[in-house]
Amino acid sequence: MNEEYNHEHIESRWQKTWQDTELYKVDMQKAENKLYCLVMFIYPSGDKLHIGHWYNYGPTDSWARFKRMQGYDVFEPMGYDAFGLPAENYAIQKGVHPGKSTEDNIQYIRHQLKAIGAMYDWNKEINTSAPEYYRWTQWMFLQLYNKGLAYRRKAPVNWCSSCATVLANEQVVDGECERCGTDVMTKDLEQWFFKITDYAERLLEGHDRIDWPEKTIHMQKNWINKSVGATVIFNLQNRDETISVFTTRPDTLWGVTYMVLAPEHPLVEELTIDEHRQAVQEYAAQARRTKEIDRLSTEREKTGVFTGSYCINPVNNEIVPIWVADYVLMTYGTGAVMAVPGHDQRDFEFATKYGLQIRQVISRDESLQEEELEEAYEDPGYMINSDQFNGLPSHEKGIPAVIDYLKEKGWGDKKVNYRLRDWLISRQRYWGAPIPVVFCEKCGEVAIPEEDLPVLLPEKVEFTGKGKSPLGTNPDFVNTTCPKCQGPARREVDTMDTFVCSSWYFLRFPNPHLGDKPFDRELVDKWLPVDQYVGGAEHAHMHLLYARFLTKALYDMGHLNFDEPFTRLVHQGTITNSGAKMSKSRGNVVNPDAYVQTYGSDTFRMYMMFMGSYEEGGDWSDEGIVGMNRFLKRVWRLVYQMLTEPPQGNETDKFNAVVRQMHYSIKYMTIDLERFHFNTSISRIMELVNEMYSYTQNVGSSEQNKKLLTVVGQNLVKMLAPFSPHLAEELWEALGQSYSVFNTDWPQHDEAMLMTDQINLGVQVNGKIRAQLEVDRNADDRDIISQALELDKIKKHLEGKKIVKSFVVPQKLVILVVK
Repeated sequence: MNEEYNHEHIESRWQKTWQDTELYKVDMQKAENKLYCLVMFIYPSGDKLHIGHWYNYGPTDSWARFKRMQGYDVFEPMGYDAFGLPAENYAIQKGVHPGKSTEDNIQYIRHQLKAIGAMYDWNKEINTSAPEYYRWTQWMFLQLYNKGLAYRRKAPVNWCSSCATVLANEQVVDGECERCGTDVMTKDLEQWFFKITDYAERLLEGHDRIDWPEKTIHMQKNWINKSVGATVIFNLQNRDETISVFTTRPDTLWGVTYMVLAPEHPLVEELTIDEHRQAVQEYAAQARRTKEIDRLSTEREKTGVFTGSYCINPVNNEIVPIWVADYVLMTYGTGAVMAVPGHDQRDFEFATKYGLQIRQVISRDESLQEEELEEAYEDPGYMINSDQFNGLPSHEKGIPAVIDYLKEKGWGDKKVNYRLRDWLISRQRYWGAPIPVVFCEKCGEVAIPEEDLPVLLPEKVEFTGKGKSPLGTNPDFVNTTCPKCQGPARREVDTMDTFVCSSWYFLRFPNPHLGDKPFDRELVDKWLPVDQYVGGAEHAHMHLLYARFLTKALYDMGHLNFDEPFTRLVHQGTITNSGAKMSKSRGNVVNPDAYVQTYGSDTFRMYMMFMGSYEEGGDWSDEGIVGMNRFLKRVWRLVYQMLTEPPQGNETDKFNAVVRQMHYSIKYMTIDLERFHFNTSISRIMELVNEMYSYTQNVGSSEQNKKLLTVVGQNLVKMLAPFSPHLAEELWEALGQSYSVFNTDWPQHDEAMLMTDQINLGVQVNGKIRAQLEVDRNADDRDIISQALELDKIKKHLEGKKIVKSFVVPQKLVILVVK
């Protein structure tokens, strides 16, 4: 063992050793105590591996190593979410084919990932842009298509003019494209959807069976947004058609004074009379240019136009004018809203602006009195002006009674509604999995048979970045034959949202080279669901929801024996620099490669985990990583000293503190590591190292206990191993132990060793703690009180006073009462 710590030599040596010995290769068939640990796999964009990736992958690998030492058969794979828009944009800008740039990036990122020193089994690598993978993404599409869960329709969609593609609702942030920040507009296109709405209730129910952060579950619940109410049918005046509305407040039906349709509602054009047609058309066109987030804003002034048509309120036969307003969305409910201005503030403001009637039908109390409303009364109360329902408590009895009445009359029924919308998967871009469908003049829409998959991406396309999908520029791809009639057909030229690829990748990892199936059912039954999943909270509405949906759909089809993909979920926080989010424009991006080269992978990993709570993140500091490097060198010198100056002699009293600290560190590290509390775990190691240095420096070599010090040193290395795997291997070998430290058991603490002969008591004078007193655990009360009275801090509170009472609360307090 060299006197100096050389991270370059140590890390390259052990990475090679791990690879040569296949230390981290898991026998998927024989594993008995399985633990599937997975991080959200990396997108191989032009930015390569940045510090955010490191913060996801390094600490999670430390947790996985800890679990391996606890006796688990840990499976920790890695892959690449390789399809997506950035590679295509790069092709447009630089003229490099996305396949080439993606493969180059993967090669570089693989090298970076190996530098982390993680337990990844590189035989289980996945690349979602490889035909052998996206063949099965297309297979997933066909499974959903055959069950009626994938469909195509013309619909208003979110369109980013800069990216020239459709965006899912989840990819629109504050009315802007999440990737480029361009204002998103609405556009009508034929699009493919997955019917995730069929699983809304199942997605909510599943939350009770998974160990996820409460905030993430809350975000998903809000996104799904379950509402219980009623569907009410309004007949159109002088027409045979009807308008159906959903309401959570059927108790306010007698307060309806107008109807509002979304500008996109299919009845708008039909119901608008000539007198109002131009105004309605201009209004609808303006609404399409308005961000959805703005249309829903409670702060925005309400606007609308009258269609000139009317409908009839079924409960009182009143004629109700039909308006068009952009605060109603076609994508939620039925696209029609019964307006009750007396009890909905949005409707109140609209009615006030346009001089529409405001009627109170809910009284604040049992007096059943009407009042002059200065704003809408939206709280529960008692029904008034509601015929036979007058006097009923509106929520407890009124709502169910009105629903029963509607059902009896055939005017409506109870209804559960969800704000969740179907998953729009069509993308007008090249670098994605082609949708396996053709269009035949004779047969119509035809799915490609499973045996003809994959539908391969053509090499030669034009990357303009505008308009339709680049796939449409290759006639050899577009023009094909119909699988049914063998006649001429045209291929679908849209590709799938890349979230489709990542919605099932965890199923492929156990056997990623399987040729005839998307996943190995035997291994999936054995290893899935994922025991520990780690990734960003920003995926709550997208990847995490989509993966749950697809898993449930596959479960219903009999392909899986579980319906929740991730049993436990942890989110990593964000690392800032000088208190600010890292960005190229700020010039404060931390390059992991430079720091790994200077200080080593172990130092970089360990400092990231020490800088703050993992789930909250921390602020980067160059001084901090230098300090962590000094600490690891200090550990190195401690072990070197133990080997070059072997201690002799018997156990001394001073060694008790070292042993006690070791057991204390083991106990609380084990608790903290289980919860991903890495920073406090590392603090326990530092405390033990400090205690060991104190012992070796203050106790003569001839008095040191060699046997016990060696045990403590070995346990120190084991405790260090998850955080600094390369250094731990080197130290473990130097201590004469057999390869590998990761094949050893995690140390166990002895609770009895945490007991101390000394206890600390607070000394209270007239109800206030004035001092602390350390005494023997078995000291009697008289001795304890005598020692307390000798404390200088206590004496000054006793001057000129008489002690009228003194006693000891066992192992807690010394109480003195004076006057």
